[in-house]
Amino acid sequence: MKYPFQNSEAAKFMRDRILALGHRKTQAEIAIEAGFVNANMMSLLKAGKTKIPLDRIPSLARALECDPAFLMRLSLEQAVGKTAALAIDEIFGTAVTENERGWLNELREASENSDPRLTAKSRHALRAIFGK
Repeated sequence: MKYPFQNSEAAKFMRDRILALGHRKTQAEIAIEAGFVNANMMSLLKAGKTKIPLDRIPSLARALECDPAFLMRLSLEQAVGKTAALAIDEIFGTAVTENERGWLNELREASENSDPRLTAKSRHALRAIFGK
């Protein structure tokens, strides 16, 4: 049976993250930490049967031990669709994760705060770091 959000990036992330934490936390423990009354909520989210409630992003991110900005980006797309999520992103700016802030700080330090332009050469070098 296919659920409406089964193939969403948010549901995929939930499945992966819960699996990764499985050696330390049960789904029920994650649900309790996130403030869900029903521990079965984690199964519903993983399966893509329901959307991640946006008001639970901070507590769910803590329970999943992930960055709340990252989880919000995934959940927002699931909640309102790609087009609306892009519009929100355009209006309010891209939510930046703690890891991304680290990259930005390193870029600023390495460039001595010179505001370097992203050239084809620098883009190629950056992509090479990730094997692209």
